[in-house]
Amino acid sequence: MKQMREKIQAQLQRIEVQEKVRILFAAESGSRAWGFASPDSDYDVRFIYVRSQQDYLKLKLDRDVIGLPLDPVLDINGWDLQKTLRLLHKSNPSLFEWISSPIIYPETAFADRLRKLTGNYFFPKKAIYHYISMAEGNYREYLKSDVVKAKKYFYVLRPVLACSWILHRKTPPPMRFSELMEAELPEHLMPDVKQLFELKIKAPEVKLIPKIPVINSYLEESIADIRSVVNSLEDASLPDWEELNKIFLQELEF
Repeated sequence: MKQMREKIQAQLQRIEVQEKVRILFAAESGSRAWGFASPDSDYDVRFIYVRSQQDYLKLKLDRDVIGLPLDPVLDINGWDLQKTLRLLHKSNPSLFEWISSPIIYPETAFADRLRKLTGNYFFPKKAIYHYISMAEGNYREYLKSDVVKAKKYFYVLRPVLACSWILHRKTPPPMRFSELMEAELPEHLMPDVKQLFELKIKAPEVKLIPKIPVINSYLEESIADIRSVVNSLEDASLPDWEELNKIFLQELEF
């Protein structure tokens, strides 16, 4: 892990030089951050960067995303600060996950300022739509066969448990699957899911297992229940832009 962290930090520094940007924050966003990585899981690094003042004043603006070429081990992508703040204003669920990741790479005071604001921009209904759509799609595509990839259970279990967390607490769900499991998984499923969890973190990504009917039943029922209540949730009113404008200007040093 130490060697890979050094490689990631070197890649981020290279991006800063090549793209003429300043990276404000970088973190893991996938299975390693969720706490159920397999031994051969790749690294999903996401970062937020800012350009110079002049770059934001040009008639032809630069792209607002930066990504390195595809790599089987290391996936690095970043968002421009302006894009990031606009997405935060829309309560983008992916951004909340980045900010709460337990695995952080380069970070500045910007990240702390951003975290203090996130509660003002979290809309439970929008987050639940995001997670339930993820759960439905992964369940439909990966868990209906008699033999399935073990890892795909967690790509349905986690969003279902995240929805349950949001419905109960109206706050962003934690990144760690173990925390979600302890808080939201029914007690009778604990032995099966913990056994599956141990298998997932020790087996290769492609590990195939027989379908687990008791977990499938729980997922089907939960997805239906969440769908039945999400439409009745209250729509949030959009907050103003003042706090986000302030952060943007601070990072540009206006």
